[in-house]
This record gives sequence, structure tokens and C-alpha cells, in this order.
Amino acid sequence: METTPIFDEMWGNEERPRPPYQQFHTWLDGEDPGRLRAKQREAEELFRLTGITFNVYGRAEAEERLIPFDIIPRIISDREWSRVTRGIEQRVRAINAFLHDIYHGQEILKAGRIPQEMVSRNAAFEPRMIGVSPPGGIYTHIVGIDLVRTGPDEFFVLEDNARTPSGVSYMLENRETMMQMFPELFSQNRVRDVQSYPADLRRSLSDCAPDATEGKPVVAVLTPGIYNSAYYEHAFLADQMSVELVEGHDLRVVDGRVAMRTIHGYTPIDVLYRRVDDDFLDPLNFNPDSRLGVPGIMDVYRAGGITIANAPGTGIADDKAIYSYMPEIVEFYTGERPLLKNVPTWRCSDPDHLAYVLDNLEDLVVKEVHGSGGYGMLIGPAATKRDLAAFRRKLRARPGHYIAQPTLSLSTVPIFGRQGLSPRHVDLRPFGLVSPGRIKVTSGGLTRVALKKGSLVVNSSQGGGTKDTWVLED
Repeated sequence: METTPIFDEMWGNEERPRPPYQQFHTWLDGEDPGRLRAKQREAEELFRLTGITFNVYGRAEAEERLIPFDIIPRIISDREWSRVTRGIEQRVRAINAFLHDIYHGQEILKAGRIPQEMVSRNAAFEPRMIGVSPPGGIYTHIVGIDLVRTGPDEFFVLEDNARTPSGVSYMLENRETMMQMFPELFSQNRVRDVQSYPADLRRSLSDCAPDATEGKPVVAVLTPGIYNSAYYEHAFLADQMSVELVEGHDLRVVDGRVAMRTIHGYTPIDVLYRRVDDDFLDPLNFNPDSRLGVPGIMDVYRAGGITIANAPGTGIADDKAIYSYMPEIVEFYTGERPLLKNVPTWRCSDPDHLAYVLDNLEDLVVKEVHGSGGYGMLIGPAATKRDLAAFRRKLRARPGHYIAQPTLSLSTVPIFGRQGLSPRHVDLRPFGLVSPGRIKVTSGGLTRVALKKGSLVVNSSQGGGTKDTWVLED
């Protein structure tokens, strides 16, 4: 298979740094490597003291891990970011319209643009949402769009995260750490702000409050608890927004409203930013064994008494088989060609697609349609013969659970290691906040980096780390 040259975001294919990196590179050339190594250790210690960790499920030992952080920022020009932002806004509008449609008129299915069974048989499709219109018409209040880059002007959407996108706390802590470690860099470079995200998030959520709201909307964050892998982020965002962090046992339905327990009794909540999956949200409507949710919250929601962000049933937009139809979805709802490309995708539920995937498995990346965190995937070029044989058995047994994609030549950004700078593959998760009439894309996002040489897996659960992402102002 022909190898595509790898695009390095600092160097491109030249001996001089690309324009976004030139000023940073001048600074870097004047720095003592020993000082940089000390700063890298200082940053790691700061992460440890702050408690910036994540949990790894299925590991009896070392369940809680420190997020690896690299001090070399990823830098994006204003021109590049403007194009990305327009593409994200277009995609998010289309996703929200798609969700409204499949729970109401289902016009896209009637038009034959998506097969009926892709929705009706989808495990993430929520029948209890049929006919329900969320306050403000917003289903996806917070969206994370995973992007990869293969060239100077080549950006692809790798995944859509419309259910409960995580990682924004790491984006904010990365910036805070860099500003503390290297304040001079932010006086030399005009880097766009990301620190306003918590205030923007609270404002966006408040703008989606239901009609039942009286006065200033009461917002709260619902967490499954301290053992959840993203608990640090739940607590961080609640604190940064100055709202309550609640668990299911703190809430109950009182007089047709969802209320939280306080020292003054029960106070109604207008907007609940939930980080609990659909199945555990309401034991009366979903999983009866759930102890994480609130009995009766779906009844209050359907009656318009509370906003749940993101809306139940949005997980179908995360489905990787639905992802393969996103170009059609964008065109159907916006009347425009997609500004951001999809990665070519084979749906293994299709017999012809499955045959191609089985014949070319060693060249492809295979993912579970509802998978996340880098789990349950195969990277063909890096797989052993045993891995390939095992995955062929999985594909034949449950083809509808998988999609496959070509192995892209992901761009690289340098990391700072013992031997100085060395390139590593990266992706990017920008965050969009959606409220009636407005989509605000945060300037930057979470850059995840594969710390192992040659690895394409950037997820922290699989050994990846993070970087600060700079968007430069003109």
C-alpha cells in the first residue's frame, strides 16, 4: 500500500517552521533544554497536586492515572481556525436538525437518504423521545467534534460526540498550566482565550431554560459519582460555573419539578447538565436497577418542566454507522455541501462492505459503532496475525457492530522528550456550545497526542497525552 507523506504542523515539508510556529520557534531556540526539562517536571507535579486525573475501567491496579501533558503547544493560525469553525457550526446545525427530525417527522428516512433500519434498530435511538421537543429546540447543547489533519488544508471529522463529550477540563487546565509555566509566551504571541468557557457554558445552558423557569435559571451538574472516569471534570465544571454538583440521591420530583436538596429544603432545578448515560437517567423509564438517576425525571422533561443537557436520545448521532451518512445529513438539512470532510467509511453491516473489510483488514482501522476511548478497535497496520484473525472472527459474528476506515496519515506535532523534540501524531476535539440562535465554538479545543512513537492512538486510556492548543489572532 502506498505510503502518504506525513504532514508536520510545525515544519510542514520545509527547513523553516511554518508561519504559525515561527515566533514560538524563535523563543524555543533561545531556551536552555535543562530549563525546559525542569518546566516539564514542574507541569507534571502541578497536574498531580491539582488532581488532574482520569480513571481506567477494568484495571484492578492503578485505576486512577495522571493525564500526561506535553509543554510544546499545538499552534493553529486564525485563517485555518476560521475554516474549521465554519465547518463545525454547519455540522452541529445539521446534527441538531437530524435529531429533531428522527424524533418527529422522520423526513430524511422518508426521502430514502438514510435506511429506516439504521435508526429504528439502533440501540441509541430512544423511542421515549418521539414527539418530544426540548426547550429552545436544542438537543445537543455541548458538542465535541473530533478532527484529524492530513495536510496544510486537509481536515477530516473522525467522530461526532453529541451525547456527553468530555475533555474540556483538560483543555482549560492545559492553558492554565502553560500560562503559569511560560507567561512570557502569552505576551509575545496573541493567543485566543479559552478561559471564558465555563461562563459561556453557563450562559448557553441558561439560555435553554424551560418556560417553567421563574427568575434566574438554576443550573446543576449531575454526576454518577466519584468512581466515574470523568468525575474530575464534573466537579471542575460545576465549580467553575458556580453551580451545584449533584448525584441522583440529591434530587427528587417535587410538585412536577425536579428539585435538589439544600439546607433550606428542596429547590427546583431549571437546567440539568447531566453526565449520566440515558440508561441510568431515570429508573422509572429506563433501567429499573439504576441508582444514579432521578425517578420520574423523564416525565418532568416531557412535560417541559426541566431542560436536560444533552437531551436523551442524542447518542444516535455518536453512532459510527450514522456518521458514515453525515455528508448526506449535512446536505439534507442545510442545503450545502459539507465544509469538513468525513473519513471514508465501510459499514460492516453491508455484505459487500464486510467482504472488502475482511479482504483488506491489515490496511484498515476497525471500530465498534458505539465504542469510545480507543477500546474495542483494531489498527490493521499495527496488528499481529493473531489480532487480525481474532478480529475477523468478531466481524463475521457481529458485523453490524463495526465500521472500518482507511488508515490516515495523521499530522504530527513535536513533543518535548529526553532527546529534545520528536514528532507524534495528534487529533483535536473542539467544543461547541449550542443555544437558540447561536453556536459558539471555543477557540482551540483539546489536542490529544500519541506519546508512543508511530502510534495513531491518542486516547489517554490507551497511553496518550494532551497539549495546549493555541489559536493565534491575526
